[in-house]
Amino acid sequence: MTSLVLASASPARLSTLRNAGLDPIVVVSGVDESQLDGLPPAELALRLAELKSAAVAGRPEVPEGALVLGCDSVLELDGAALGKPHDPDEAVRRWEAMRGRSGLLHTGHSLRHTGTDRAASATASTVVHFADLTDDEVAAYVATGEPLHVAGAFTVDGLGGAFVTGIEGDHHNVVGVSLPLLRELVAGLGCSWTDLWAR
Repeated sequence: MTSLVLASASPARLSTLRNAGLDPIVVVSGVDESQLDGLPPAELALRLAELKSAAVAGRPEVPEGALVLGCDSVLELDGAALGKPHDPDEAVRRWEAMRGRSGLLHTGHSLRHTGTDRAASATASTVVHFADLTDDEVAAYVATGEPLHVAGAFTVDGLGGAFVTGIEGDHHNVVGVSLPLLRELVAGLGCSWTDLWAR
């Protein structure tokens, strides 16, 4: 059985993978996301994912022959890449710009096989339609702290779910990992998706 290592601290990604029958080992990459700047949003997501998988693949706690998955999500709005706001004032400004509109959520996926050192990478993109929130709703949502630590300042699987009116594309991609895309990457590295299921 092939081991899957998730190079991410995201509880949403871990939960999505577990719900799909996988039981990944979590090894947080510690990559400084601010080191890449000025790239188009989809490319930024992909490059960050590649940095994360590469950073973790050589770690001693990663089993030989494991698949290491790095992911990074970025929301594109008006051509700009929006990552995690971190700051409440920034999160409010984001929501003032996003409400009643649509954005493109890009998640970069980079899968690296530690046994062969082969890698496969791709980005999945999903259109997200946002509700037209009132100022009070924006303030209340930001006050929960949830939007501060997630790409695009929203979740679809948490408190923010009520503020997303529709999605075009893979729902799991918005949570943080596209399962259909990941299955294709696994196959591309000569492994079987169903072999990754936890027995």
